[in-house]
Amino acid sequence: MSLGTILLIVLVLLLIGAIPSWPHSRNWGYYPSGGLGLVLLIVIVLLLMGRL
Repeated sequence: MSLGTILLIVLVLLLIGAIPSWPHSRNWGYYPSGGLGLVLLIVIVLLLMGRL
């Protein structure tokens, strides 16, 4: 596996984990998952461009 594939898998798992579904994290809003989503989007674009 390449480094980009491993990074993509880790970011997807972090994105799923940041969804505010637990009672203590409901008041966080979508900020953690939104930030991770942005990082995931950047990594996907870099993978498609062949730079990562």
